[in-house]
Amino acid sequence: MTEEQKRYKLIGIDGKEYLSSEKGTLGGYHRGSQKIYGRLDCKNALRHIADGHYVKWRVFFKDEATAIAAGYRPCGKCMPEHYKLYKDGKIIPGDIEATKSNVDFL
Repeated sequence: MTEEQKRYKLIGIDGKEYLSSEKGTLGGYHRGSQKIYGRLDCKNALRHIADGHYVKWRVFFKDEATAIAAGYRPCGKCMPEHYKLYKDGKIIPGDIEATKSNVDFL
């Protein structure tokens, strides 16, 4: 299969999986009520994956707006500035419109 034909499983704004010809730019984790997104090179996530944890709950997103719209919060380890915005109530998982009015990067 060529790179052109490859399909990637991403999570959409509705929280449902879909196939895309483009790779996700962010990774994440969804287990139970815990929904976290972060950088693909997040050392914390990579450590858990290397230890054999977390892989079956791993998800990917096209971009940060999609992750927020789908109800995910930023990782406190690899995205500390965005995590602070989340803790301060400016990033609101599941409410992308309110989040957009609170931050200038979306």
